[in-house]
Amino acid sequence: MPETPQLWMRSETRPTERRAPLTPEDALRLVRQGVRITVEESVHRVFPLDDYEAAGCRTAPAGSWSRAAPGSAYVLGLKELPPTPELLHHRHVYFGHAYKGQAQAPALLRRFAAGGGTLLDLEYLADAQGRRLAAFGYWAGYAGAALAALHARGALRPPLVPLPRPELDARLRAAAPDGLRALVIGAGGRSGRGACDALATAGIPVTRWDRTSTRTLDRAALLGHDILVNAVLTTRPVPPFLTPADLEAGGPRRLSVIADITCDTGSELHLLPVYDRLTDWTAPARRLPGGGPPVDVIAIDNLPSLLPAEAARAFSADLLPKLAALHAPSPDPDWLRCRAAFTTALAALTGPEQAA
Repeated sequence: MPETPQLWMRSETRPTERRAPLTPEDALRLVRQGVRITVEESVHRVFPLDDYEAAGCRTAPAGSWSRAAPGSAYVLGLKELPPTPELLHHRHVYFGHAYKGQAQAPALLRRFAAGGGTLLDLEYLADAQGRRLAAFGYWAGYAGAALAALHARGALRPPLVPLPRPELDARLRAAAPDGLRALVIGAGGRSGRGACDALATAGIPVTRWDRTSTRTLDRAALLGHDILVNAVLTTRPVPPFLTPADLEAGGPRRLSVIADITCDTGSELHLLPVYDRLTDWTAPARRLPGGGPPVDVIAIDNLPSLLPAEAARAFSADLLPKLAALHAPSPDPDWLRCRAAFTTALAALTGPEQAA
């Protein structure tokens, strides 16, 4: 008999993570297609467990996937896995952040190699042209630029808490015109569009740079803005947009707040190597060392969870057809490319025999 399609949506271990990769409404659509779905309990998730039960999903205790999920199930999540179990033997669908040389990448890939499991990294779920098929980019850009605007105006009050968009927008509109200027690099992408919309809501004029604008970077123009939002996702090393030497050069500079949406710190793809540590909800902005006028960096790697319901609904709608395709009679080419990225990364770490 054919295998019963099964998804197991795990709880997130990070206390500030309130999003879900699949909403109850979209879970119902999959259940009606014959997919068996188990949803773990969570005290943080923005959608109540009762809504998933009403959609026909089974429930399980938080963190039980490692011992209770069938080996044939796809374990679905968003952010990092817990440190145990050490051996990973399931097929995991989530943002692994393990292919760009990040510090934690070798240890994670070795766990998959040792357990025989597979990482289907959602960052690499893309079509034949390389366009990502499911992403939180718009809401990451929106939230990151909103935090930058509030911080530049002295109105950012940590610790951060999730907000409905109308309340966040009201805070952005509360300030009178103050002469701030913002630059968004990567303004044409998902994250860049979100950032531009948030800054427009805040009433801050925006300079929009795209890929062509950075081929010959006008660093003086960059430093002439109060706020810099980096929304560029690169897959190959390129010259950084800003270095410590640029900030210490002693020339005229207005730049005082940087929001890095991509958060590629620790990687050779890091485009803003003026900082080397992420920030978080408790301390969202960190002041850079050095002389001259102060510069603060915001680099939070789960920004969309500040707007969890809006972000999750948009992401789930994008991901839904691909989750259905996991169990299609013929292999889905987008998932095949996603798996190939894992195989390539594993081979680079462990050798081709273990990656096969």
